[in-house]
Amino acid sequence: MIVHQWVPAAHRGDAVGDSARALRALLRESGHVSDIFALSVDEDLRDDVHPWASPDSRAGDVTILHFAIPSPMTDAFGRLPGARVLCYHNVTPPSFFAKYDANLVRLTTLGRREIRSLAGRVDLAVGVSEYNRRELESFGFDRTAVLPLLVDTARLTTAPRVPALERLLQDGLTNILFVGRIAPNKKLEDHIRLAEHYKRYVDAYYRFIFVGKHDAVPRYYDTVRALVSRYRMLPERFWFTGPVSDTDLAAYYRNAHAYVSLSEHEGFCAPLVEAMAMDVPILAYGAAAVPETLGGAGVSFAPKDLEYAAELLGGLLYDLPFRAGVLQGQRVRREAFSHERLRPRIRESLASVGVM
Repeated sequence: MIVHQWVPAAHRGDAVGDSARALRALLRESGHVSDIFALSVDEDLRDDVHPWASPDSRAGDVTILHFAIPSPMTDAFGRLPGARVLCYHNVTPPSFFAKYDANLVRLTTLGRREIRSLAGRVDLAVGVSEYNRRELESFGFDRTAVLPLLVDTARLTTAPRVPALERLLQDGLTNILFVGRIAPNKKLEDHIRLAEHYKRYVDAYYRFIFVGKHDAVPRYYDTVRALVSRYRMLPERFWFTGPVSDTDLAAYYRNAHAYVSLSEHEGFCAPLVEAMAMDVPILAYGAAAVPETLGGAGVSFAPKDLEYAAELLGGLLYDLPFRAGVLQGQRVRREAFSHERLRPRIRESLASVGVM
């Protein structure tokens, strides 16, 4: 059987693309012919991912569309003659962008409209989390399942050391890490407010590190940086690194004393799995799919009381028995995301379309 996957863009280190490549390996192990096709492909992936314009992209007995943004793929996918599996990675609600970028409001509105247009036109709709699966049901899809995200943590756990960067990170300050796009749903402004509470009530020797693209919503990024000045905090205590290599990302995780997520919309949140794999204790606001991904591990809180969160963060960093218990819980939870544990669930999810 030919089972192809479509992704809008192929970037190394991107959770959607990494999961698609891991799924392709599983499909090939099961005896299927399987390739990945993308509208845009990074130069270093051109030998691994094929252009979507290729006629071969339409040759699948089964085609899996990974949906995260609107694209010409959506309509073409709905008209394919073979079996169609929609894999939903979620689209951020437009309301998060309303204050910052009218074009992103338009893009996310279109994305949520496009996904609804596929209801009744697919053989199976899967979400990478139960949260996403329930959203698919709300969009009108009747045959749904969960197809777990395959997170490539090995690229971090086996990464070589970066002595120069690690020396900078080992200067006595407490490193509090976030990984992801600098985007409004991530609520980075709340990290700055958390830092103010943390500095006032817990410890003044801190550094907040934000690893990820900061050019996606420039006006929002400027707003977050301005908040540092407004609170009269030391700008050198807030690092915005931009995108980094896997090797550098592993160094940031390796030298992080805690990972903090204050996001208010996540369809899965792969960095939580990465943090667990790298043995970094997690403090997270319990919104959207975050509690599901954590599965009781880490430290989750709601409602969003940042003064209380600062106290929790202090406990996570300095109450050693508490910290040890949290890390042990995360070590148990991270096993649920091993590829060996997820393969049976993936086979079960795709069995209804004759795959696996």
